[in-house]
Amino acid sequence: QVQLVESGGGLVQPGGSLRLSCATSGFLFSTSAMMWYRQPPGKERDFVAYITRSGDFTNYADFAKGRFTISRDNEKNTLYLQMNSLKIENTATYYCSISGRPDWGQGARVTVSS
Repeated sequence: QVQLVESGGGLVQPGGSLRLSCATSGFLFSTSAMMWYRQPPGKERDFVAYITRSGDFTNYADFAKGRFTISRDNEKNTLYLQMNSLKIENTATYYCSISGRPDWGQGARVTVSS
């Protein structure tokens, strides 16, 4: 059974940083490309970042470029999202996702507020 468990969310001031983690199990993490999505309050879920199975290629939504970094540890079966210079509009629930699969975790809520 696939499990995706996001953690690391919380309340942060504008300009602050957070590091999200996604602990995974139930599938071959090291052979799976992974992604982060977000769902702002009252809005649809949308793409944040993508990483290949080896981590040698990443891709970001325009709002995330230069501020967010997706990474992975294939030994720990864990995906990460480092978020710097956070803005109020980055407030959302963040989800990790396996490329090509419909599985979702419970998400990590990030609130950026002064």
